[in-house]
Amino acid sequence: MTAPASALQPLQGSARVWGTIALSTATFMNVLDSSIANVSLPAIAGDLGVSPNQGVWVITSFAVANAISVPLTGWLSQRFGQVRLFVASVVLFVIASWLCGLAPNMATLIAFRALQGFVAGPMIPLSQTLLLSSYPPALAGLAMAMWAMTTLVAPVMGPLLGGWITDNISWPWIFYINVPVGIVAAFSCWSIYRKRESATRKVPIDAVGLALLVTWIAALQIMLDIGKEYDWFHSGLVVGLAVVAAVGFAFFLAWELTEEHPVVDLRLFTRRNFWTGTVATAVAYALFFGNVVLLPLWLQQFMGYTATAAGTIMAPVGLMAILLSPVVGRTIGKVDPRRYVTFAFLVFGLVLWLRSHFSTQADYATIMIPTIIQGVAMAFFFIPLSTITLSGLRPEQIPAASGLTNFARITAGALGTSLSTTLWENRASLHHAQLAESVNAGNPAVQSAMGGLSAAGLSPDQVLAQINQLANQQAFTLAADDIFYVSALMFLLLIPLVWLSRPQRMGAGAADAAAGAH
Repeated sequence: MTAPASALQPLQGSARVWGTIALSTATFMNVLDSSIANVSLPAIAGDLGVSPNQGVWVITSFAVANAISVPLTGWLSQRFGQVRLFVASVVLFVIASWLCGLAPNMATLIAFRALQGFVAGPMIPLSQTLLLSSYPPALAGLAMAMWAMTTLVAPVMGPLLGGWITDNISWPWIFYINVPVGIVAAFSCWSIYRKRESATRKVPIDAVGLALLVTWIAALQIMLDIGKEYDWFHSGLVVGLAVVAAVGFAFFLAWELTEEHPVVDLRLFTRRNFWTGTVATAVAYALFFGNVVLLPLWLQQFMGYTATAAGTIMAPVGLMAILLSPVVGRTIGKVDPRRYVTFAFLVFGLVLWLRSHFSTQADYATIMIPTIIQGVAMAFFFIPLSTITLSGLRPEQIPAASGLTNFARITAGALGTSLSTTLWENRASLHHAQLAESVNAGNPAVQSAMGGLSAAGLSPDQVLAQINQLANQQAFTLAADDIFYVSALMFLLLIPLVWLSRPQRMGAGAADAAAGAH
């Protein structure tokens, strides 16, 4: 016999400890997979015979499928039960990870990554729900702080672990490591929580809304991912995808606003705090994640870094966040969250402004410093923005609101990845053309460089190839600087949007949800 979550007593002693560890392990595995492939993209793309730009699909396919499945968590948990759904999600994630490692080509890997992202959707929201049911209300804040630590440590470990595995074993093992971890997590969660299953009931699903959601998001993401390869709107395929995305989105809006049981409750956007918080979260995360993907690509392709070295550059991004997040969690009820978010966006702006000054001569310390500082912004970004977004909502509205915000954030992250890599290549082509204009026989610097290369024993063709390679390195570095600079400006422009909100004090349930909403 199942019982409503509210009727369950908190776990005690070792059961609570092991339950927390099991849930955190599953969450860690999920979040780790959103970043572990970032530094491995060049190796994956090279091994499977595609360009690094096409390799980005490995990240975006996971994110888009994950975003689509997050809004289904509520319906699935009511239909099958929270514990059964969570354990099934972990088991399917393990199977999908194993299939990713076995993928013989890029198309298969992308398909299995999409499957992995889709089955992962319920894991994070349900891990929060099950964790909160394990603790008494007085310790709910502690439970969410521990959960948040897991989600901050995983992005730190992802690039480092992914880089080391890629350099010392082989890239499929970034997926295979999920198999033993996931099996242990699933077995432990089932052993501890199976007698705490939530009540189930048959509820209608918005099949039309879901189909429209999948259609317009998939069309938009594919359009962004193949746009450069197909010369954008000079291609009938790209134009067709753009039309499908636009029409699908329009029908999706109309359907969801009139459906009695919508898959995504768009009526929440009538609330000022919700729409300002959600838009700020989505845009900020798109900027953040796009740059997190771009930096290791630049380091490995044009600065000579190995995957491990690029991973060590990215790893410290969460260190300051881990130290400062508990402080933010304890003080969020006393400080206007808009002040915290403003501070976070200013720090993000500073970090990206520092990166916009990178050159091909930048040393390890110069590249590392902004990464460490970025952790400060992360600590003051997620929890305060979630607090703004969910403030003023009734308790029964919070699950849908949190799910919708997560959907917007994950989707924006995938779009940000595609846009940043596409713009990077476009700007690099422009800079390369400008640099090529100055490479001529009348330029003393060019004459000196060519003379030095010829004296080193290179043939005329090899000299020109070397000069072109140097121009290419410079062009992609300048293009990365452009994106870092524009991203810094956009973070500053987001600050007035945050101040349009009017945060209200929330009840305990809303505060707990805000603490873990990211």
